[in-house]
Amino acid sequence: MTAPTDDERDALVAAFLSGDETALESIYKRYSALVYTVAYRSLGEVTEAEDVTQKVFVAAWTGRKNYQPARASLPAWLMGITRNKIVDAHQARSKQRRIRTEMASQVEPAAPEPMDVAERLIIAEEIARLDKVPQEVLRLAFFEDLTHAQIAERLQMPPGTVKSHIRRSLIKLKRRMEVFTDAYES
Repeated sequence: MTAPTDDERDALVAAFLSGDETALESIYKRYSALVYTVAYRSLGEVTEAEDVTQKVFVAAWTGRKNYQPARASLPAWLMGITRNKIVDAHQARSKQRRIRTEMASQVEPAAPEPMDVAERLIIAEEIARLDKVPQEVLRLAFFEDLTHAQIAERLQMPPGTVKSHIRRSLIKLKRRMEVFTDAYES
């Protein structure tokens, strides 16, 4: 690729300023690698550097009326836009980090309430009262931590049936625990 002459550069800039999209394409082909490299070196991430590169050329195109060739060369003007877009990207990163930190500090993980021995015995007793199949489904779901699909596969039954067994069993356990809680609190 040969370096363009002054007349070729001036013609390209004039075409760009007049809104010629082929001039924008030529400018992009000529300077996008430079913009991308500067953005990548600063941001260290490919996708962010690509985003900045795109934003630079969109900003150059939409703001071309503000470009004054007498004040700066086209590459220097593009580098000024690049610098601003990189600063914006760093600020967006900082803001995202700040938000994540604030959210993490505000959300306190709820400590599970420990079950006392009586509650464990009641739950074990209530599970033992279930029919054989619902009892087996509940044990697989809660003690082996299997999904509905895994339980259905293991027991050779439809997933809907597994869900129904779990739901009915949990309702029974809930009722029994409510009776226990009411008796315990009285």
